[in-house]
Amino acid sequence: MTHESISPPEPLTDQEYSRLLAFRAGLRRFLRWSERRAADVGLTGAQHQLLLAIRGHLDPGGPSVGEIAEYLCARHHSVVQLIDRTEQLGLVARNREDDKDRRVVRITLTETGRQTLALLSATHLEELQRLTPLVDALTGPVAAAPQAR
Repeated sequence: MTHESISPPEPLTDQEYSRLLAFRAGLRRFLRWSERRAADVGLTGAQHQLLLAIRGHLDPGGPSVGEIAEYLCARHHSVVQLIDRTEQLGLVARNREDDKDRRVVRITLTETGRQTLALLSATHLEELQRLTPLVDALTGPVAAAPQAR
């Protein structure tokens, strides 16, 4: 597809730019808040995300390293290092006994990892419920009133 065949987008309104800014700023504030909660229990934000990726994975055997890399939008070797550090804390364990492929390493939470994630997740759900009206207002339809372009 060439650039000539792409029609230029309609210009955004001042209100739309303002909503995009508010949404991006809100996301950043939530992520900073989340990193502080993780630090409160001795984890990095990435370790918290790792625990959530493992617990949220639907296969009871746990996700593979590759699946975790996809969840975290990270490279395989970076995820391996993250797993190493988190395993040293006693929060995750490797399981090399995959029924379909013995080469696959699956990652599971330890009991300590489950407890730590449960503590973090409860506060995160409370914060998300508090933010729901803000997100709804930011992502709802734009007012029909004419706006300056």
